[in-house]
Amino acid sequence: MALDRIRSRVTWGGFLYSVALALTGAGAFLSGNNLLFLVFAAMLSLVLVSGFISRLILSGLELELLLPERVAARMPTAARLRLRNLKSWTPSFSLELTGQRDPLRDAPSILALPVYFPIVPGGATTEVPVNVVFPYRGRHKENLFSISTRFPFGFRRKSTSVALRRETIVYPALDPRPGMEALLDSIGGELETSVRGDGYDFYRVRPYEPHESARHVDWKSTAHAGAVQVREFTRESQGIVEIFFDQHIDPDRREQFEELVENCAFFVWSLAEREARIWFRSQRFVMALPEDGDVYDLLRFLALVEPVVVAPEVRAEPRPEDFGFDESTIRVVFSAV
Repeated sequence: MALDRIRSRVTWGGFLYSVALALTGAGAFLSGNNLLFLVFAAMLSLVLVSGFISRLILSGLELELLLPERVAARMPTAARLRLRNLKSWTPSFSLELTGQRDPLRDAPSILALPVYFPIVPGGATTEVPVNVVFPYRGRHKENLFSISTRFPFGFRRKSTSVALRRETIVYPALDPRPGMEALLDSIGGELETSVRGDGYDFYRVRPYEPHESARHVDWKSTAHAGAVQVREFTRESQGIVEIFFDQHIDPDRREQFEELVENCAFFVWSLAEREARIWFRSQRFVMALPEDGDVYDLLRFLALVEPVVVAPEVRAEPRPEDFGFDESTIRVVFSAV
């Protein structure tokens, strides 16, 4: 955590107090009344003490954001904020933590609502649950927050910026995308193919073959045919979905590229939930699921993928047969061309 310099802003109550201070000081100097001088000195000392205490409260604080292992863009994520007071004896009172906009991407803060800490005792740690929302996918290296206080008298709000420097890989948004659910439904039936095997649906009666189990013998058909007959069933075997993601796109069509990434991420995630076998490839990237990894490895690639401005050099791409796939393959292409 990196703390910025402390900034100060006069509150409405502080403005009224300043007016009263100015009037008291003017009356004391114009009248020469000792009692007014004492009141003016006491009021001025309150301002000086308030500034010292509020600066002391904001010093010696350490902020930590605890995130789950996997985070997706634009999805509320349960996290925890841990505020530690490094001062041995001095507590910090009435702290408010708010988020700041991302200046590089002009994006909103990941913390939508402010968090209030009534007191953090000296040498203690306070932890509160929060919901954070990362506005975009990719590599987040710095998140900006602001810690402020109006303690003790509310004359001024003093604040300091906090930069949490930690790398977080944010997956693309996995919300249902227009047209993607219809595409999933259209290929859903093609993923299930009926072939011979040890399943539950009756397929046919056929002659017995050596070394087969006797539990499938159909005695009624055997008696009728005069030779041993067995019942054969079907098994459900999922086919392969081959996905090609084209990174080649004009740089001025960034929004379309981001939409393409999110469509692909939702499609891949939905297929993984259906336990489909996936063969994914893009420019200089190939992955077979579940052979080469899990769906989170693929989502990580989509979280960090960038447009290829120049056309990729022509090279021979591996085919599904290279991975030992022999079923019929369903091919889906994500491209802006």
